[in-house]
Amino acid sequence: MANLQKIYTDLDLTFNKLPGSKDVAMRYDDQAVISSVRNLLLTNFYERTFQPNVGSNLTGLLFEPATDITASIIADEIKNVLGNFEPRVKINTVQVTVTNDGNGFDVYLSVYIGNNTLATNVNLFLQRSR
Repeated sequence: MANLQKIYTDLDLTFNKLPGSKDVAMRYDDQAVISSVRNLLLTNFYERTFQPNVGSNLTGLLFEPATDITASIIADEIKNVLGNFEPRVKINTVQVTVTNDGNGFDVYLSVYIGNNTLATNVNLFLQRSR
């Protein structure tokens, strides 16, 4: 019989209710870590109370010219943030490309979660908001 122990848990930030109860839905294992990665990447510095260093400068980089150099800086920022604040993941690849219209960046992130030997893929689209 397989071991069904859940290692990582987190709240589902959509705050959907579980069917048949009034509890908030949960995310488990890979989905919990992926949502944590997304939250870290989309959090600016000084947004978390009493933790001013947690986050990244991705929002500030989105207002730079949309070039391959900026894409490279964004990839380095992603590697730094995940290396510093998310010990559950090991980065396999980070690819950041400028979109055809130059209004944003497509981010392809491949990570190993925990002791998994299969890589988990995370896709993000980063664009500036006014």
